[in-house]
This record gives sequence, C-alpha cells and structure tokens, in this order.
Amino acid sequence: MGLKEIFTESTVARYARDIRAAPRQTILSRQMLLSAALYAMAGVPITWDQGSSSVLTNLPGFQEHFKLSTGRDAKLIRNFVSLVYIGCGVGAGLSFFINDRIGRLWSFRLYMCIWIVGQLIATFAPDLNALYAARIVCGLGIGPLTVVGTMSIVEIAPTAMRGLLASWFSVVMLLSLFISTFTVYGAYTNMEPSRLQYQVVWFSPCVFVFLCIICSFFLCESPRWLFLVDRHEEGIATIVALRGLPENHPAVAAEIQGIRDSIAEEKGSFNDNTHNTAMGSILKEAFTVPANLRRIQQSLISYALAQLSGANSVTSYLVPILTLMGVGGDTSRSLFLSGMYSMAKFFFCLIASFFFIDALGRRKSLFVGIITQMISDIYLGIYIKYKQQQDVANGASQAAIAAIFIHGFGYAVGLLILPYVFGGELWPNRLRSFGSALSQCFHWLFYYGLNAAMPSILSSMNNWGAFIFFAGWCFVALLYVFFMVPEIAGLSMEEMDEIFKGSWFNAWRSKPQRQEEILAEAVGSIS
Repeated sequence: MGLKEIFTESTVARYARDIRAAPRQTILSRQMLLSAALYAMAGVPITWDQGSSSVLTNLPGFQEHFKLSTGRDAKLIRNFVSLVYIGCGVGAGLSFFINDRIGRLWSFRLYMCIWIVGQLIATFAPDLNALYAARIVCGLGIGPLTVVGTMSIVEIAPTAMRGLLASWFSVVMLLSLFISTFTVYGAYTNMEPSRLQYQVVWFSPCVFVFLCIICSFFLCESPRWLFLVDRHEEGIATIVALRGLPENHPAVAAEIQGIRDSIAEEKGSFNDNTHNTAMGSILKEAFTVPANLRRIQQSLISYALAQLSGANSVTSYLVPILTLMGVGGDTSRSLFLSGMYSMAKFFFCLIASFFFIDALGRRKSLFVGIITQMISDIYLGIYIKYKQQQDVANGASQAAIAAIFIHGFGYAVGLLILPYVFGGELWPNRLRSFGSALSQCFHWLFYYGLNAAMPSILSSMNNWGAFIFFAGWCFVALLYVFFMVPEIAGLSMEEMDEIFKGSWFNAWRSKPQRQEEILAEAVGSIS
C-alpha cells in the first residue's frame, strides 16, 4: 500500500467521506440535534452530585447544621459522599424493567423526577439520617439516567455521527461537574454561613432539570423502541423527523428496513413475539449467544478498567493528592483548584468528542488515552516517592501539576467517554435496555467499592505506589484493547453483529466492513 493509500484509507479519511456523503438535512437536522442534546442532559445529575458533594462538606453552613467536621467526622462524610453510588447501582439495575415498557422519553422524565425528589429531601433534611435517605433516593434517579441517556442518543443518531453525539453525554457530565464545583466555591466566598449556603447548591439544578422535563414533550422518542413495541407508523414518522428526509429517500428507506429486519430476526431466533420482551427470553439471548457474551464482557471490563486506571480516584482525591505534592492550600484554594481541574476535563472531553471518537475511531482513541494516562501515572508515582524523601526541584513540581492535567486529557480521550458509548451502542435492539442497565449497575457498584478503598490503597502503598498500581492497570487495558476491543466506528447498529462473532481475541486483525462494502466486493467478484 502506497503513502497515498495509507492516508486515503485511514479512519480519519473514511470519517470525512462519510460526513460529506451524508445528506446535509440529516447532519443539520434540528430535531435530531435537539433530541440528542436533551438526552445528553441525563448526565447533569451524576456529576452535579459528584462535584458538589466532594467539596460541599467544606461549607460552614453545612458543617454547622449537620454537626460535622471534615477532620473529626471523616467516616460520616465518606458515607455521605458514597451512599449515592449504592442507589445508582440499584437504580440502574431496576431500570431494565421500566425502559422498554414506557419508552425512552417517559423513562427520562421519571428518573429526572426521582432525582429532583431526592435533591429536595436533601435540601430540607433536618438531620443526618434524612440526608442519608436523600442520597439513596438521588442515586435511584441518577443510575437509571446514565442508562437511558447514552442508550437513547445512539438509538436516534445517524451512523456517521453516533460516536460524536453519544459523547455529548460525557461532555455534559463534565460541564455539570465544572459548574457545580464553582457553585460551591461561589457559595463559600460570597454567602454568609447558613443553611442557605448549601441549599442553593442543591436546589438550583432542580430548576434546570425541571425545564428539561418540559422540553422533552417537544422532542423525539427513540424510533428503534417504537419499532420494538410494534408502533411502526410512529417509528417511521420519527425517523423522517430525525433525518429531515422523506420516507422514500434511499437512506431513510434502508434504515427503516434495517431496523425492521434486525428486530424480526432477534424475535424470531427466540420465538418471542411479545411487545415487552420477557425476562427469560432476554437472559437466554444475552448469556447463550457467544456474540452477546462478548458484548457483556467488553462493556463490564471497559467500566472496570476506567476505574482501575485511577482517573476517578484522582478526581475524588484531587485535594489530598495536591497536598501530597506540596501544592495544596486553604479551603478557598482547594475549591478553586478542583473547579479548574473540572473545567480542563470539560474542554478535553469536548476535544475528544469532535476529533477522536468517530474521526480517529474507538480503538485508536483508547490507545492514545490509555498510553497518556499510563505515562502520567508513572511520573506522578515517581515524583511523590522522591517528594516524600527529599525536596525536589520546582520544575519537577510544576511538571507534576501538568501531569495531573495530562492524565485528565488521556482519560477524556479514552476510558471516560468510550465505556459510556459502548454501554449504549454495542447491543442488539432487544438487548439494549438490559445490556445498558447491567453495565451501569456494575459500573456504579464497582465505583463505590473502589472509591471506598482508595484511602486504604493510598496508605498501604505509601501514596506513590498507588499511581504505579494504576499505571499497571493501564498496561493491562492496552493489552485488552489490542486483543479484544473491535473497531465499530462507521458501522450501523444493525451491522455490528458480524464483528462480535468468532474468536474474542481477533480484534487486532479484524476490520469493520459495512454492508455497502460487502455488496461491492461481492459484485466485483461476480463480474
């Protein structure tokens, strides 16, 4: 293959051709873009909670009302921060029984309402027990929202833009994280110590989320869900609205036929013609079909490796880590540094969504992100070890701060966005709700366990060893991606099944082929 062919057949070149070939009406469809943006708002609650709860305990008004001290009551504060993830795991698992029954839009509205109720209970909680209950209620809304958000986006997105639109969920998550952290910072610096100081932080996002619920009545349901429950006319009308093209347009007609054929094949394989798929049939399809087992392991392992890479631990324990590095400070400085790190991750995620996920492809994005994280982890581990033993040069300290931000960039490009994208796009139509619910349930319970263990990991490994531990897992992630994560960028959701058939360890030599390419090769061989 010559130099010209290397560039013209690259992932970026293929992506550019796909975008140019896609009808302009589809790429700029107002209904599609607004609907995707709305579903992406499902990412607001989780990171608003993470950003605020991790620093809210520093507010004097919070400490005075709940009789807590960051130094004396570390265990109670850790419970306050972590309880929400138990609710997230349980809620995500239970969402499977709801998503396919009432549809994506009504599920979105229901889960947003549950989260608002939890926030209001927390806002007016008279004591710590009520606050703990509120945290679990919030989690019961947050977990299902992480299921329905990306799942709904990938179900309405055109193939060429699926990764870009699905990554909006992560972009919104990090924007919410940034805003919530600076909201706490603003309350700390500009409000007198009182209950209102923390109540503003909890109540203000409820107004925005309520407006999102209102807006949802003007946007599109998932056409794939409509076809799944045999509401074919509504499904066709929804695809026409989302694509901005008439029903008889070749692209629309092909998409409709592809969805119909895929659902009919899935139902026929397991003799299930019911509107709301039975649990036994779903479990049989998920755990007895090798291609679906491969999807399950990829989704679960991707989330586990994301946590074991250390990125969320760095975010959760940013201030103690900066203190270890000798660049910590008072409460105001700690809040400011947390906010700046959140802002940086938001912009990193924005860059990744436009220039990596679809343009570079899933596998290459993972390679870039994981290698970047691994190098940063190694440097931070070495730096902290020498910092504990002796003074280090100022340049080394500045480089360590830069390494934390570079670590955030690597995470945004690879193991932050892509597990969420995989969680929504990997599954066949009948299994999508179950697969997304299973992966998010595992994700949040695993997150809870690792987050609770993080202080012990830091202390048992003399702090610096934890980063070498994370770097080791990044190396494991590299091997896993190379052998077991196939490239699915550019494939429609109905074309993915062929990729997941065969050996689980053939990802490094498999090349995704779309239906039109297969047909072209067949015609060429015949002629």
